[in-house]
Amino acid sequence: MPSLLAFDTATEACSVALRHDGRILNHYEVAPRLHAQRLLPMIQTLLAEAGIGLSALDAIAFGRGPGAFTGVRIAIGVVQGLAFALDRPVLPISNLAALAQGAHRRLGAQQVAAAIDARMDEVYWGCYQLDQGEMRLLGSEAVLPPEQAQLPRGASGDWVAAGTGWGTHAARIALQPTATLGDLLPDALDLLELASFAWARGEALPAEDAQPVYLRDKVATPKGQA
Repeated sequence: MPSLLAFDTATEACSVALRHDGRILNHYEVAPRLHAQRLLPMIQTLLAEAGIGLSALDAIAFGRGPGAFTGVRIAIGVVQGLAFALDRPVLPISNLAALAQGAHRRLGAQQVAAAIDARMDEVYWGCYQLDQGEMRLLGSEAVLPPEQAQLPRGASGDWVAAGTGWGTHAARIALQPTATLGDLLPDALDLLELASFAWARGEALPAEDAQPVYLRDKVATPKGQA
């Protein structure tokens, strides 16, 4: 198995996870507006717990969005800085996919409608289905008003709802899930799992190709809602 580091700062949560030599270590905390101060110390602490240096990593995974503009930019900046310095590739992972993977880890969900509160009376939306242990996207990710959120054409069966978009706007989404994790935030532990699948498919990219995904042209956050 490759040695992979994963981290995420796209929402209120700041989290890091590490897979090395058969072990998985992770740190997770909800720290709004403190990601820039907390992320690197969390990475250093995790590496120290594993007894390795950054040079032991094969690749670095990161939450590429969608999420808060500032948070996604922090992740891009850190992953590029580390990857360039180490000459290691990167693995961009969707934050919506991480939510879906988290719902599978917690509840054994097979199909997940993931929604992150996007502010501006919208949600980031994506629907995922389990495929050999990995949550895979059905259709496309989007940012839209809650009333426009819907399952992909031809979808059926039971769906689990996950993410703050549900916590804020569940009454406005025309879907009756079997269970709702309305306070679930993306966790690097789930990014790490998705990154392992991506690595096995050869999807690692050069550091310069690490790009954010915002899903909307208006990326500025209204004052007071950072």
